[in-house]
Formats: sequence, structure tokens, C-alpha cells
Amino acid sequence: MKTQVAIIGAGPSGLLLGQLLAKQGIDNVIVERVTGDYVLGRIRAGVLEQGMVDLLREAGVAERMDKEGEVHTGVELAFNDKRVRIALDELTGGDTVMVYGQTEVTRDLMEARQAAGLTTVYEASDVQIHDVKGEAPYITFEKNGEQVRLDCDYVAGCDGFHGASRKTIPDDVKTEHERVYPFGWLGLLSDTKPAHDELIYCKTDRGFALASMRSPTRSRYYLQVPLTDKVEQWSDDAFWAELKRRLPADVAATLETGPSIEKSIAPLRSFVCEPMQYGKLFLVGDAAHIVPPTGAKGLNLAASDVATLYKILTRVYKEGDKECVTQYSEICLRRVWHGERFSWWMTNMMHDFGSVEVNGTDSVTFSKFMESELNFYTDNEAGRRVIAMQYVGLPYEDLSK
Repeated sequence: MKTQVAIIGAGPSGLLLGQLLAKQGIDNVIVERVTGDYVLGRIRAGVLEQGMVDLLREAGVAERMDKEGEVHTGVELAFNDKRVRIALDELTGGDTVMVYGQTEVTRDLMEARQAAGLTTVYEASDVQIHDVKGEAPYITFEKNGEQVRLDCDYVAGCDGFHGASRKTIPDDVKTEHERVYPFGWLGLLSDTKPAHDELIYCKTDRGFALASMRSPTRSRYYLQVPLTDKVEQWSDDAFWAELKRRLPADVAATLETGPSIEKSIAPLRSFVCEPMQYGKLFLVGDAAHIVPPTGAKGLNLAASDVATLYKILTRVYKEGDKECVTQYSEICLRRVWHGERFSWWMTNMMHDFGSVEVNGTDSVTFSKFMESELNFYTDNEAGRRVIAMQYVGLPYEDLSK
């Protein structure tokens, strides 16, 4: 097999990159380890930044999103019996976020790729990347018991934290930064009316909670839980009871409950790999960086990586400028670190760290620092503007000339 761009991973970042490249006439093949149904079964993020919304429109896959997605002009922070609304549109000059589930984004991209007759190889095992520092990179994988070779010009590693792409970069070339948090998020998805018409981030003495949604009839809720907890310990009734304790009283009083569709516990970590490029291999999304979900940045940072790589590869093939590829890692990492810092900051402010020492500070003192931080940023318009600017997403950076 031969193509111009080999994309490893058929999640939303790989599919979006493939769709955008195909729009420019750039041939690409996607290779995925699991089945398409398995990819669609992953329950992930649901808040899309303005930049990602615009990118999906540019890719020609926004029809259902624009019809069914919900534009949100604000988000609430609840703490100390206070509820502070961050008016996103007013504080940013009109920018908003779109609530539309990652599963639906993936479904739209899959259908568009299939309709365009573009090649996706599912259930490809033992994926390996070769010669990315040379002139003729290629990947190999096994499909139906046979070895397959895919020759290409460039490789986009969209295969997540545990994929082959980042492992291809030698240890003496890359630097990995990581912080693991001492708690996880227990998430529950249900076909119930959302608790509120906007997301509510709740800081309580019992721990963090988030009231979110996927549609007017489907809700997504999260509870901060110890890393030692197991999903099996949490019945639906126990989840709803604890959620009510952490939500503002008036919201809890009208909360609609019901059977869970999906329930899972996700550990929280901050992770960045530098650089995000090695020769003709580009790391995209979770292959290069992980953020705690508090800032709603995971999928959105992947989209900004896609936007940068799309611009670069379009210039390579349309203008013959092969030198521009060296800009990828530097441009992406600037935005990645902003997203990492915001997610780390929101996580520190909104969660209970218990008796764990944080950044060399005892837990009681750290808690006092974060209480002051939260009050300072929410009590004045300039502080709320800082939160809003980062929540809707910083602008995508253009390539240098």
C-alpha cells in the first residue's frame, strides 16, 4: 500500500485530520488497532471550543452538530454556597462553546469518510513505524494474519497515550512531563434531563462534582472519588445520592435520576511529551499530551494539533514548502502548555486534596490558597474574563511565513 499521509488511529483527531487533508486532495490512509464499533463505544468529552467548532465546519462535517449541538454562552462555578456564572460570550467578545458529544463527532467523521470512499483499516495489530528520520518512512501492521506495509511521506500519530507513535521517539530525544493526581472521576451517563441548562462545576467539602450534559435528554455527571474506588462499589442509587449532596441545594431538589447507560472511573493526570515531532512523525492529541478533564481541554487540544498539522501539510503539498514542517512542535506546544496550565489550575482550585501535600505545601494551607484563588478570580470581572478566555479556547496560531 502507498499513500501521502499515514494516520495511525481512527479516533476523532485522526478522522478529522484525514477529512481535512482529503478536502485538499491529499491522499491519506488511517490504520486503527480496534474496530469502528469499539471506537464509537468510548464515552469521552462533550464540550467543544469555538476553534474546534469552526474546524469541523471547515471539514464539512458540522451539519448534525449545528442542528443538534447546544451553544453555551456561560458556565457556572459553585462553592461556599455561592454560584458564580462565567458569561463566556460577554467576557470574550462573543466566543462560546458547543456541547456535542465526542461520540457524535466521531460518528459524523466516520460517516463522512465512508461516504467519500477513503481508506480506513480497522483491527490492525502490531503497528510499527519505520524510517521516519529518512526520506521514505513506512508503517507495518498485521491484518487478517498477513503482514502489510504502508509506504508514505509523513506519519501522523493519533493513536493515544498507549499507542506506538510516541514510543517510536527514542528516549534520549524526548522529555516527558507528568503529574498524577491523587483522585479520579467517577462518571455516569443517563437518559435524563440535565440538572441545569449550563455546566456547573461544584467544589464541596465532600469533593468535586460536575453537572454536564450531551443533549436536552442525556446527562453526564462526575464525582471526585479516591483512586482506590471501583465502579462496582457504586450503585446508581449511591451515585445519585452523593451527587445530590454535592450539587447546589436548589439544583439537587429538581435533579432527575434514572438508570445509568455507562459508568466508569477515570484517573486524572497532566502529561506532555516534548518534542511532538521526530523526523516525519508528528504526535497528535493524547499521543503527546493528557490533561485532567476539569478544563474541558483534552479533545480541544487534539483539534488544535490537527489544525496546525493540516496547515503544514497543505503548504507542503500545495506550495512545495517542506521546511515548514519544523514549525509543528513549537506551535503546538505553546498552546498545549496553556491548556495544561489552565486544566491544572482548575483542578487545584475545584478539588479536595484531602491530607495529601501539594507542591510542597501542607493540605490545609494549600486549601486556603485555593479558596483565596477561587474567590479572587470570581469576585471581579477581570478574573472572570481570564477564566472565560481560556475556557472558550485561545486562538489557533498561524504558521510563520
